[in-house]
Amino acid sequence: MTQTMPTLLDLAELKQLVRTVPDFPKDGIQFRDITTLIGSGPGFSSTIGHLAQQASERGAQAIAGMEARGFIFGAAVAARLGLPFISVRKPGKLPVPTIGVDYALEYGTDRLEIDPDSVHGDQRVVIVDDLIATGGTAEAAVKLLRMAGGTVEHALFVIDLPDLGGSQLLDHAGISVASLMQFEGD
Repeated sequence: MTQTMPTLLDLAELKQLVRTVPDFPKDGIQFRDITTLIGSGPGFSSTIGHLAQQASERGAQAIAGMEARGFIFGAAVAARLGLPFISVRKPGKLPVPTIGVDYALEYGTDRLEIDPDSVHGDQRVVIVDDLIATGGTAEAAVKLLRMAGGTVEHALFVIDLPDLGGSQLLDHAGISVASLMQFEGD
């Protein structure tokens, strides 16, 4: 039995599938929960379809995603396009020698690492993640992928929280940012 590809839901329909949880993780925050989006077969498939189309239009030769939710979306986009997926990991998760970048958090620092052999030459790498807020993690991923020799000019997100400035931060780093939807506020 063969299945036909479902028609893509439009972006307004996808936005309706994102649940807002008030006061999480602290009072005053409106948490944008993607579990309801990925829990919808047509919604998840449509999200991947829209992201894959945009990655293809941007000349992607590989897709990179940051741990953990970037793995969900990035790996699915890479599979849809038949491209390699580069996993950008938290420290100590890879069994081979890595290269890494430390980056600032609101209260401290964190680190991202990759296997430097996962990027080939000046491969055009498009970053795919679920959400951009302040942009610190995405900016660190860009630096890391460029250190490994990748050409990184584009980042795609399911959700942008524009009031938190992440898109502008990436723009200053020479990265074109696109998202499927935006939510105002925190």
